[in-house]
Amino acid sequence: MQLTETHRPTLDQALEAIRTRAYWSPHPEHPKAYGDTAPADGLAAFEALRDSRFELDQPGTDGWAGGEVSPYGPELGIEYPHPDLDVLLPAMRAGMGAWREAGPETRALVCVEILSRISARTHEFAHAVMHTSGQAFMMAFQAGGPHAQDRGLEAVAYAYAEQTRTPAAAEWSKPQGKRDPLELRKTFTTAGRGISLLIGCNTFPTWNGYPGLFASLATGNPVLVKPHPRAILPLALTVRVAREVLSEAGFDPNLVCLAAELPGEGIAKTLAVRPEIKIIDYTGSTGFGDWLEANARQAQVYTEKAGVNTVVIDSTDNYKGMLSNLAFSLSLYSGQMCTTPQNLLIPRDGITTDAGPKSYDEVVADIAASVGGLLGDDARANALLGALVNPDVKGRLEAASGLGEVALPSRKIANPDFPDAVVRTPVVVKLDGAKPDAEAVYMSECFGPVSFAVAVDSTADALELLRRTIREKGAMTVGAYTTSAETERAIEDVCLDESAQLSLNLTGGVYVNQTAAFSDFHGSGGNPAANAALCDGAFVSNRFRVVEVRRQA
Repeated sequence: MQLTETHRPTLDQALEAIRTRAYWSPHPEHPKAYGDTAPADGLAAFEALRDSRFELDQPGTDGWAGGEVSPYGPELGIEYPHPDLDVLLPAMRAGMGAWREAGPETRALVCVEILSRISARTHEFAHAVMHTSGQAFMMAFQAGGPHAQDRGLEAVAYAYAEQTRTPAAAEWSKPQGKRDPLELRKTFTTAGRGISLLIGCNTFPTWNGYPGLFASLATGNPVLVKPHPRAILPLALTVRVAREVLSEAGFDPNLVCLAAELPGEGIAKTLAVRPEIKIIDYTGSTGFGDWLEANARQAQVYTEKAGVNTVVIDSTDNYKGMLSNLAFSLSLYSGQMCTTPQNLLIPRDGITTDAGPKSYDEVVADIAASVGGLLGDDARANALLGALVNPDVKGRLEAASGLGEVALPSRKIANPDFPDAVVRTPVVVKLDGAKPDAEAVYMSECFGPVSFAVAVDSTADALELLRRTIREKGAMTVGAYTTSAETERAIEDVCLDESAQLSLNLTGGVYVNQTAAFSDFHGSGGNPAANAALCDGAFVSNRFRVVEVRRQA
């Protein structure tokens, strides 16, 4: 394979991008960029996978698992290999030596080739993501395709940079005065820790899965992919592509394998404490994330869990833009993003705006009206909302109307293409931040299309509540609107103190719940929502060790 000639320029551009933090992406966002026949070819490829066995030719298959049902209604009918771990795990370790000897550059270029082949099949992957996560097609195409691929490439770039920080060899000479110097030849080899376990999530299987997968593979570790049982297909396709590329490049394909689970099996908990597992990447609920951190003591554990994302609304010089930006942020993918705002903190005496002073009630009513206007057309609403990913989200949404005064009720939307899809608009509930019963509500994560407009006594009280929320519950994102330089600095100080990523005064086409690979950090690793950031040096540097060999010169 002509890896260096084909992919070294891409790796170099990725390295430059993480250094400058400027915008860059090698993966096109627009479906038309993939050729005239790509949409039809991708759909046909996806349909061909349905009602079949997904063969991987990996060792230790002792049965078949599956059972995915699209949030849009149809059963996928795909069966995946179920592993005998006592056979599969030793087979995965067998290829580590040759993969280690290949060195950081070759490993990186093989990873770039995997991503390149995935990119060429973005339309197929988009349908797989759509019908396992419930994302609308365009979001599944972009977030599950090029944006996920960008995050994977970003991890490869960081992995390469960290591994090449130390030279491969050095001549060492220590003067000894009149005697001959002491001389040694030293070599430094980056060595993976062992098998890396990727525990996939239901909502963003590729976007959240690719950073850990490629960070571990690029640093010399085999990767066992354990998808969420409702979202197997996107990661199974990824495993298949990775195995093909590894084999063609002369490496053991068992460096990447799949672990689909039987209903109720809980294979993630079994795998997490096996001695062969040295690295774990996990995205999902706080409960299981906390369990992994406490119990998988033999592994380096990287978790993205959950938090209570907050927006502080103090003042704005673009009231219309603020409302529009917030409406989109609350609506995108039915609020089923770990970055979606939940709590909107608004002074009960109101705010100042370019449209004149606005009371708390007026601000909340205008936010509700903006969401309602954005989603008033059913076709546009379906394109933004997608489908509710599982019954738990629907249950939380329905229960939210009983938690306080409803400023914006949720409504059902029919999807003409998928009549069984559960599509709901967001609910906005008013809460008094001073009441203890309300605090129990807004201080808990309510994952899905549910937001709370929390009345606070002042902006200063909002900042204290923001600080406490981040410290106790964590936050993947914080947003704020203010025209005061002093207030802006105070908000920054809270987020710097508590390690939360902050977006200020967003009124255009960038939203608090979106991050760009190579430039934005997703999570910080410094508050309870996540113990790692996607992606930085810390995310990759402890996935390998540098082993030194000294020889007499």
